[in-house]
Amino acid sequence: MIDKVLIANRGEIARRIMQTARYLGIRTVAIYSEADRQAPHVGEADESYCVGSATATESYLAIDNIIAVAKQSGADAVHPGYGFLAENAEFAQACNENNIIFIGPSVESISLMGNKRLAKVAVRHAGVPCIPGYDEPKQDEATLLAAARSIGFPVMIKASAGGGGRGMRLVVADTEFIEQLKLARSEARNSFANDEVILEKALSRPRHIEIQIVADQHGHVVHLGERDCSIQRRHQKVVEESPSPFMEESLRQLMGEAAIKVAKSCDYVGAGTIEFLVDEEQNYYFLEMNTRLQVEHPVTEMVYGVDLVEWQFKVAMKQPLPRRQADLLPTGHAIEVRLYAEDPDCHFTPQTGKLLRWQPAVSEFVRVDSGVETGSVISPFYDPMLAKIIAYGEDRDSACRSLLAGLERSVILGLTTNQSYLTHIIGHPAFRAGDVTTGFIQQYLTDISPGEVTDRHLRSATIAGLIYYLESSKQLGCNGELNGWSNGLPIPLEFSLQSGDLQYELSLVVNRRRQQLCSEAPIGISSSTVHIVCKCSGADVHLTTDVTNLVFDQSNLSFNVDGVNQDCQYELNNNTLYLKWDGTYFDFVDVTYDRAALAESAATGEIKAAMDGTIIDILVQTGSQVEIGQTVIVLEAMKMEHQLKSDANGIVTDIKGKVGDQVKIRQLLASVKPSVA
Repeated sequence: MIDKVLIANRGEIARRIMQTARYLGIRTVAIYSEADRQAPHVGEADESYCVGSATATESYLAIDNIIAVAKQSGADAVHPGYGFLAENAEFAQACNENNIIFIGPSVESISLMGNKRLAKVAVRHAGVPCIPGYDEPKQDEATLLAAARSIGFPVMIKASAGGGGRGMRLVVADTEFIEQLKLARSEARNSFANDEVILEKALSRPRHIEIQIVADQHGHVVHLGERDCSIQRRHQKVVEESPSPFMEESLRQLMGEAAIKVAKSCDYVGAGTIEFLVDEEQNYYFLEMNTRLQVEHPVTEMVYGVDLVEWQFKVAMKQPLPRRQADLLPTGHAIEVRLYAEDPDCHFTPQTGKLLRWQPAVSEFVRVDSGVETGSVISPFYDPMLAKIIAYGEDRDSACRSLLAGLERSVILGLTTNQSYLTHIIGHPAFRAGDVTTGFIQQYLTDISPGEVTDRHLRSATIAGLIYYLESSKQLGCNGELNGWSNGLPIPLEFSLQSGDLQYELSLVVNRRRQQLCSEAPIGISSSTVHIVCKCSGADVHLTTDVTNLVFDQSNLSFNVDGVNQDCQYELNNNTLYLKWDGTYFDFVDVTYDRAALAESAATGEIKAAMDGTIIDILVQTGSQVEIGQTVIVLEAMKMEHQLKSDANGIVTDIKGKVGDQVKIRQLLASVKPSVA
C-alpha cells in the first residue's frame, strides 16, 4: 500500500493529484521552488519542502533534491504528474534505486517511447501504421535535407526526445529547411538536452486523435476511447474533447486496438496516451506515445465516469484494473480549454505579474482545475497555463453551451489571458459544426486579430474613463464634490487612456444632484448623470453617451446606458485598469499626464525584453550590421523561445547582458544606431 506520496510537480496538476490522494487516504508531500513559496499547491499538501531556486533546472528538474526530500519526508511513492520529470527515465530509475514507488511505467518503457525515432521502429514492428518520414540515426544537415526532399515538402521537423511543440518546425520549401532545422535543434537542445530530430511528411488537414490506455501489472490493458486534440497553436493543444465529432464507432474500435498493440509492444504499465494523426480518408498513423497522464485527461474522466489518477494509484499498488474493456462505455460529451496568461493580440506573448482577481465559474456541468488563486504571482519560469475549464453535456452542443457559460462567467483580472480567444473558438460556427482539424486556427481565426476601432472599443473606453474618475474621487474621501467642483457650469474632466496601440481622449461632465463617494461599500451616485464624449486618436469615430444610475461597489460597477442596465468588474493596479465588460476583457492605462513619455517611447533602435525570461542566445556583437526584422537576441520564457528582432537597419552599438542572464520585461538588451537613409 501507498501511505504517503510526494508529488513531483506544481500548479493545477499537483492540486489535482492531491484531491484523489486525500480521497484514498494517502498523505501528500508537495515540493516547491523559491518562486512558488506562496503557491496554492504548497499550502494544500500535508507537508511541503523547498527543492531549489526559481529556475526549473535547479528545482522541479533537480532529481537529487527531489529524491532527498522523498527520503526525508518518508514518502513511499512519487507521482510525477505531467511535464518536468514525468517522462524522465533517469528519475524513474532513481526512484527504483531508493525503494520509492514511481507511479508510472517502467524505465524501459519510458526510454523506448521517449525517443520518437526508436518508438516508431518498435510500433512498426507491432503492425501499427506510421507517417512516412525519416527516423535514422544519421543526423548531418546534408543527409536530413536529402531525406526531406525525398519525402517531399511540406515536412515536419520534430525533436526526437521532445514534445509539447518544442523543437518542432513545419517546413514548406527546401530553401528554408536548414534554417528551420537549426532552430528546431536549438530548441530541442535547450529543452531536452538532445538535438536529435526525425522528419515526417506533413499531412493535409489532419485531425489529432489520441487514445487513452491504462495497463495493470497483471497483463490487462484497456483503452478509454479517444480525445480530439486537433485545435492547436504552434503545435500546442488549445481545445480537447471526447468523443471526437469525426469518429465513427468502427474507426474507434480499430484505433483502440492499435493503441493497445502499442502499449503491449513496450510492456507498458500505468496510464498512457497513444497519439495519432488521421487524414480525411480516415487513415490513421502513429504519432507518439506519452508515457504519463495527459493535461486533457479530465474529458475522458467525465465521459467514462472514472478517476484516472485513482487508477494510477491502484496500478502502482499492484491492484488489477477496476473495469474491463466491455464495461467502458462513453456517455455524453466533454470539452476542455486551457486558460493561459498570454496576449493573443501581441503574438501570444506570455504574461507575468500578480493575479488581482480569479473567480472561476464552477457549476454542475463545469469543472475547473486551477493552479492559481487571487493574489498568485505568475512568474516567467514555468508554463503560463493558469487553469483548465472543462464542461460536460449530454451531447456536444450542450457541452459547448456549458463551456461558453463557464468561460464567460469566470472572472480573471490583473493579467492579459486568452479567455476571450477561447470563447471565440468555442462559439465559432465551424467549431460548432465539428469542422475541427489541425489547421482550424489558421483557417478560421485570422479574423480576430486587432482591426478597426468598433463601438465596443469606444464603449469600453467610456467605462474605463468613468472608473478612473470614480476612483480618483474616492481617494478624496466622502466629499466627492471637490473633484471638478465649480460654482458655475460643470467643468469637463479630460482623460487620455491608452489600450494597446490605441489612445482615447475622453471628456466627462458630471451633472450632480446628489453624490456620495465614500470609501465604504457600496458607493453610489444615485441620481447624477455623467455625460461622456469619447474619441479614438487616429480614427474618425467617436461616441457620445449619458451614464446614469451608477452603483460603485468594491471593484464592481453597475450603470445604465441608453435605458439598459449593465455591469462590469475591474481591478486597478499601478495605474493600469483591468476591465471585464459584456464578456470581453480590456486593459487601459491613464496617460493623461504622460504624453511626453509616450512620444519619447516611439523611438526605434532599442531592443527590449518582451517578457521576463532568460537570454539563451545572442546572435550579433557590437559593431554588427543588422537589418529590420533580423533576430538579435533569443529569449526563453515559459518553456518557449522568443526571438527579439531589430526594428531598424543599422549598427549594433551596445549589448547589455550575456547568455544565461535573467532579464525583466521591457529591460533594454541591445541598441542599434539606425542607418541614415
